[in-house]
Amino acid sequence: MPRRNLLLLAIALLSLAAPAQAAQPREQCELQFIDRATRTPISLVIASTTGSQTWVSDNAGRICFDAGELFDREIFLALCSPGYEATADGFGIRGYRFTPQDGAKFTIELTRTSLAERIGRMTGSGIYGESQKLGHQLDWKESGVVGCDSVQLTTYQDKLRWIWGDTTLHHYPLGIFDASSATTPILTSADLAAPLKINYRYERDQQDRPRGTAPVAGSGPTWITGVASVKDRAGRERLITSYTKIEPPLSVYEWGLVVWNDETQTFEKTLELWNKKSGEPLPKLLPDGHVSRYTDAEGKRWLLFGNPLPTLQVPDAFESYLDPKTWQEVHSPKSLTSVDGQRVELHSGSIAWHPWKKKWTTIFMERFGKPSAFGELWYAEADSPLGPWSTCVKILSHANYTFYNPRVHGEFAAADASTLYFEATYTAEFADKPTMTPRYNYNQLLYKLDLALPAIEKLKIAK
Repeated sequence: MPRRNLLLLAIALLSLAAPAQAAQPREQCELQFIDRATRTPISLVIASTTGSQTWVSDNAGRICFDAGELFDREIFLALCSPGYEATADGFGIRGYRFTPQDGAKFTIELTRTSLAERIGRMTGSGIYGESQKLGHQLDWKESGVVGCDSVQLTTYQDKLRWIWGDTTLHHYPLGIFDASSATTPILTSADLAAPLKINYRYERDQQDRPRGTAPVAGSGPTWITGVASVKDRAGRERLITSYTKIEPPLSVYEWGLVVWNDETQTFEKTLELWNKKSGEPLPKLLPDGHVSRYTDAEGKRWLLFGNPLPTLQVPDAFESYLDPKTWQEVHSPKSLTSVDGQRVELHSGSIAWHPWKKKWTTIFMERFGKPSAFGELWYAEADSPLGPWSTCVKILSHANYTFYNPRVHGEFAAADASTLYFEATYTAEFADKPTMTPRYNYNQLLYKLDLALPAIEKLKIAK
């Protein structure tokens, strides 16, 4: 073989033997979204490139932007977030234009458009997932919960007892269908500030996974409603609630009462109120919704059950909760009138007394609202939980996403602060084929409402 050919062959062999020059890994680029007015972080900001790559901000308002092929060139992010918006350009397009670079940090301001202000996500995984990629919030520990439905809450044994509906876990598509539950210390407004961190102590199984706490026999899920902590005749604090057993397509076939066992940390079936097999119609009076305490003009204490407004009152005693003969019907309106004179049909929600406002307050979801059929939330108030109720004002809206079963947190209301806290379930269910929001879907979001806002002060109670 000629010498020239031998040289070319040697060069070729050497090139094959030499290691390929690997592309250097990119450092991450940090984006943080904040409220233009309050300077607090904004969770649930959905940011998408023109190539449909999407990120969602965590409870610290952060996104770890790691699309290396887009670094060192100008790109555009479309921004979407319920109750918040970016400034629109001349074409009406709302977003943010920037040039991502290795290790760069960008702060993006959004304007709040809703009366209610989002504090953050309360449940689920990756609450600080984006921040942790960037080296922040490394002390935050995962709970093992992926998503969970509507909350029930009461104070029991000097702790807050949280109970949720169907709950999804990491290890299998089928999760918990008999009420996951956890405790926290009594929280204050300082614990409810953004970036939000609520450390739940879940009831867990032998594999250290969150477990169900209402193992009522029978097929289908067990749903909990009307949770209350009440004292019995001996003065002992008892935790009692109503339960339903569910069959396809989400219909009730059994209704009853369960009582908490402190030793096993589970609810035990105590009384069956109705069963579909009996052939009898569902009783008119059943403990349903959320519980509020109320003292009437004669000084008698009651438990009020409502979803959102009261439909049942029960004497404030353990034995009375167990005795349907003591239950009394309460009549509340099925709709309210908005500040602009429109009829607003009530769906789900709750009430609570607010000591600063010195009013009973309600936050409820509108039935078949717009733009979201089950994602429009309203506020109203009253001098008495039995009404009459004021005109109502919309405080939060969603575009083709559901935000149902709002729970007003009267537990966190203070006499020296105008803030009202509430949470609800953020889910793609019952919307028109929406794109599910990663990590956030089927979880609880916490909001606050300033009752000193002019839009709230203008509400009028019917005489």
